[in-house]
Amino acid sequence: MFTLIAGPCVVENESEPLYIAEYIQEICLQYQINFIFKASYRKANRTHLDSFQGIGDERALNVLRNIKEKLQIPVLTDIHTPQEADIAAEYVDWLQIPAFLCRQTDLLIAAGKTGKGVNIKKGQFLSPESMIFAVQKVQSTGNQQIMLTERGSFFGYQDLVVDFRSIPIMQQTGCSVIVDCTHSLQKPNQSSGVSGGDPKFIQTISRAAIAVGAEGLFIETHPQPSRALSDAQSMLPLSELKPLLSICCQIKIALNSSNLKEY
Repeated sequence: MFTLIAGPCVVENESEPLYIAEYIQEICLQYQINFIFKASYRKANRTHLDSFQGIGDERALNVLRNIKEKLQIPVLTDIHTPQEADIAAEYVDWLQIPAFLCRQTDLLIAAGKTGKGVNIKKGQFLSPESMIFAVQKVQSTGNQQIMLTERGSFFGYQDLVVDFRSIPIMQQTGCSVIVDCTHSLQKPNQSSGVSGGDPKFIQTISRAAIAVGAEGLFIETHPQPSRALSDAQSMLPLSELKPLLSICCQIKIALNSSNLKEY
């Protein structure tokens, strides 16, 4: 059908990530969606000094490994320095390069050398055409397992906009393109030091992404976003995930079964 990268923003404790992963896995099995569980083991790029960063690296990474082994699903997490690449690679299947770091040569090469899949988020400040250079850095290690994720472009200081032309442009690299339907709706650079968000448009972004041919969706989700310790204002309530995916699957089926022609 398509790929879904989904989970909470960050590992908040040892029990809830597994519950979320099991919940999403059941939906994805029903709809034949390729599921990759996502959670950051540590948040290094928070705006405010006092923002939650994690429960401890080793503890959080063990939570991710437990999910991977118990549910037999691929797991993805962020890395922020070249040194983290080898560490995280011992626990997960996919290493994610945060948008703000997508031009960091040493980080991209270190991720590629692990042999794990590498998901590169497009910087909010970059054109989709420029992502070929990030791809080439990872490919220089011999690693061809690469995804690119569109997560919006800066539209002024405190807003983001998704340019859906980015999808076919980045697909020209030969990589699968994912659309981040939650971070794309953030309201960054708030005076409070905590990013805002506009989650009522998650369905809009998700449906549009599938309709224009994205290979997958990236959705951060939480049982109660209001109590989440990171990105609370942009995550999708877990209870709303199934109806959203149902609609997206119907769109995908309609596209696959139609006789659309290019002119």
